[in-house]
Amino acid sequence: MRAEDEPMNRSLHAAKSAKQDEFYTQYGDIQKEAEAYLEFDADTFRDKIVYCNCDDPFESNFFKYFAANFNKLGLKKLITTSYDGSPIAGQMTLFPEYDEGNGKRQKPKALAVILDHVKDEDGDGAANVTDVEIFLKRNKAARRSLKGNDRYPGGDFRSPECVAFLKEADIVITNPPFSLFREYVVQLVEHGKKFLIIGSKNAITYKEIFPLVKENKMWVGAGFAKGNAYFSIPAYRVREFANGVYDKSTGLVKFRNVGWFTNLDHGRRHEELKCMSMADNLKFSKHKKIKGKREYDRYDNYDAIEVPYTDAIPEDYKGAMGVPISFLDRHNPEQFEILGITDRDNNSGLKTKEYSDADAPNYGDLNRRGAIRVGSKLVSTYARLLIRHRRPTKGKK
Repeated sequence: MRAEDEPMNRSLHAAKSAKQDEFYTQYGDIQKEAEAYLEFDADTFRDKIVYCNCDDPFESNFFKYFAANFNKLGLKKLITTSYDGSPIAGQMTLFPEYDEGNGKRQKPKALAVILDHVKDEDGDGAANVTDVEIFLKRNKAARRSLKGNDRYPGGDFRSPECVAFLKEADIVITNPPFSLFREYVVQLVEHGKKFLIIGSKNAITYKEIFPLVKENKMWVGAGFAKGNAYFSIPAYRVREFANGVYDKSTGLVKFRNVGWFTNLDHGRRHEELKCMSMADNLKFSKHKKIKGKREYDRYDNYDAIEVPYTDAIPEDYKGAMGVPISFLDRHNPEQFEILGITDRDNNSGLKTKEYSDADAPNYGDLNRRGAIRVGSKLVSTYARLLIRHRRPTKGKK
């Protein structure tokens, strides 16, 4: 089974179900992703208020990156909020607010850090995170304790204090809780915010998320190197992950089904996907499911053909095609139109039938996905995006 067809990593699925959301992003990954937008538009962050609303100041690499590059990026303001109860909150800060009452509460308090400038505080000729630490220690007004309310603890992105920060912000950039990803994105959209966030690729199938993808209001970012996302985790969680997921030498866990989601433009999104003709795919494809076949499989319940690999999309097919979710990593909105998804209701208008128990004992699964007839049996596929060329070359209809 290829990675683009794999279901969500079991560890990630378990983390979502148990609401265990402590996965902390590497500085290099944040830097690489941010630079992809700067290459496309050097003023992406200029004069903008950036809000990192799930990040502990000085523990979060999001804060470290944007504080260290505050002047280079031309930020207007940087706001960072931590969550009351985060297992890493306040481990390295010098602020007494984090320790008040901890003997009774046994949890660090949430804190907001607000920067509207970064300058050379220690006189070494450079303005960096060290200068930010000095500034914040000297200026208590630049930080404030977050109390929360009866419904949400301090620092929760849904709390009134954090919503007020959200309204002020231009761009939200963070790694939000995996278990609350749907609710988190809905809030961003309701407030009309630009964003750059991390989440499971399977979120694309969510009913709250897919319409945004289809309507070109949300897309995937530049991505992690080689498709691998590495996160640090609290020490107490190490035993939850199998060999190959957790690396003892680095202290990091690896997920393949995680990516960046955004509504900020970047150059990779406009790169053309090179495709072969249908005839050449059937003759020369490196995939056994394609090479040597007389024709591409056609769904029994959708007016579309099955294309199980992104690099097997025929350049000359004019009709609808079902492609893996991972196609979005290569999606160019000028080249392809997203029509729908087989994992949702008939939002594409391409579904041709509904099955019953008279058709197959697994008719429920067949109705949820595209079905292919193999001999006398109907076989359900993985969730597929339904797409169409905007400008197909001359060839198959």
